[in-house]
Amino acid sequence: MIRKISTLICLTLLFVACKNEAKKENGTTAEVIPFNDLLDNYYEEGLKLNPLGATFSGDTRYNDQFPNALDSTQINTVKAYYQNYKEALANYDDSSLSESEQMSKAILAWECDINLETFEFKNFQYFPIDQMWSVNLMMGQLASGASAQPFKTVQDYSNWEKRVDGYLKWLASAEKNMRQGMKEGYVLPKSLIVKVIPQLKEMMQPNLKEHLFYGPIKNLPSDFSAEDKKKISSDFSKMITTKVIPAYTSLHNFMANEYLEAGRASSGIDAIPNGEAYYQHQIKLYTTTNMTAEEIHQLGLSEVARISSEMEEIKNQVGFKGSLKAFFNHVRTSKDLMPYKEPKEIIDNFNAIYATMQPQLEKLFDKKPKTAFEVRQTEAFRENSASAEYNPGSLDGTRPGIFYTPIPDATKYNVYSDESLFLHEAIPGHHYQISLTQESTELPQFRKTLWYSGYGEGWALYSESLGKELGLYTDPYQYFGMLGAEMHRAVRLVVDTGMHAKGWTREKAIQYSLDNEAESEAGITSEIERYMANPGQALSYKIGQLKIKELRAKAEKELGDSFDIREYHNQVLETGCVPIAVLEAKINSWIEAEKK
Repeated sequence: MIRKISTLICLTLLFVACKNEAKKENGTTAEVIPFNDLLDNYYEEGLKLNPLGATFSGDTRYNDQFPNALDSTQINTVKAYYQNYKEALANYDDSSLSESEQMSKAILAWECDINLETFEFKNFQYFPIDQMWSVNLMMGQLASGASAQPFKTVQDYSNWEKRVDGYLKWLASAEKNMRQGMKEGYVLPKSLIVKVIPQLKEMMQPNLKEHLFYGPIKNLPSDFSAEDKKKISSDFSKMITTKVIPAYTSLHNFMANEYLEAGRASSGIDAIPNGEAYYQHQIKLYTTTNMTAEEIHQLGLSEVARISSEMEEIKNQVGFKGSLKAFFNHVRTSKDLMPYKEPKEIIDNFNAIYATMQPQLEKLFDKKPKTAFEVRQTEAFRENSASAEYNPGSLDGTRPGIFYTPIPDATKYNVYSDESLFLHEAIPGHHYQISLTQESTELPQFRKTLWYSGYGEGWALYSESLGKELGLYTDPYQYFGMLGAEMHRAVRLVVDTGMHAKGWTREKAIQYSLDNEAESEAGITSEIERYMANPGQALSYKIGQLKIKELRAKAEKELGDSFDIREYHNQVLETGCVPIAVLEAKINSWIEAEKK
């Protein structure tokens, strides 16, 4: 994430650094603040850099802010933030720190290094908008009034108007940067641009009361005075008609014409300047390992072969006589696996899955989060390009964790993988991992909102393998769904590296997926385009899952009868989100301690 730090803070840090250097020259010892104070300062200053992150965590102090992360001044202050904290860490010797503090030091060092590496590339500047990952989609969620941005007081409504002003400056910068990117060879593939255009057009909705940004006005609190209601409604109407719609119209027209015409035919990130080095950076960022693209590609091929053999067994179990590829088509198109007519029926099914597994949870987990949990349908404006996802609850637990599932057409919704999907996105996947981290009384604040995809998505995919232990997968099609979900992540290792490092086209990646998994062609196409928009992210799931399974197997073997699955899960979850190497060192240390 790009974060903001004030010039005053930068100058203060610079003054302290110069003051300490002067003390060293005079033969005196520099003053060093307590290590935990350093961590707290890093967290607090980070909130100013990332006010949207603060809002999602439940911190309301910066709800009116939207820093322009594309502005050169902001970029320089962010660099200074990470560089200063990286240098500050050198003042703390590991021998003076507790085991937990040593882990925090290693994590903070990783944070500073990986973020500073990101600034060596121009991608974040020249690719500010895509069909799936960019901040305009997050702002759409907030604008609806049904997400993390609160709309409970008059001040809340005022905060949002100010935040929108900052956001529209960002939108203008995004268009400017994309124009410059076109000149330097940084442009999205055409196949992605055509998915962004209708998303932007949706925000040009001329019917004011149907506009997404009008959502908070439809739910004005009843205790507002008539005068406040009138003023807020008028202000929001003016904001939408004179600011929001014109900004989106400008960007839409640019992307639908000049940018689309310039869009590239290539699929992989290696086609842009310095693309090969950028992809290796992305692998490191998302897997938190130093694996190469070729190593990951070969691992993917191996995993695809292994999972295929298990799929053959399920195919035979249900009595299907054709090939595995024919069975994929059977699963994709079976009307028996598309039993619903209304979105509510699908939401009810996920809640029923939770009810089935609930009695078994205590066998695997002796800790459960206090944060509430909900299942919701993905909002219509982004539903056609969205995947199922989890949005964390607030740090104080007042806002629930939400599992969003897209349902563009309930009659075509296939249920064969719903049990594994719930385990991944909801419980015990993302909801347990993130909520327990946020609720921890042991972790420093900065570690409660960190996200390392290798660990977080690795845990969620590992959670899918717990289905039988939790009373699920009694239907062979649901177990096949679990295998299908694992195959989906194995296929990602092949197609992501294929497109971004081996010259594969979008079409070749789609065909490879169709040949090896049972997802629909529309779903697979959306997924492939997702990988095109964010190279490397899709690799994190399988890399992390395999490491967590490997560490569990090692603990079971070395601890024998004394192995407790609940304690193993505690050990994995209590650290919060960490780089894979940090987790492995921690679990190995725990195993050795348990043996003694």
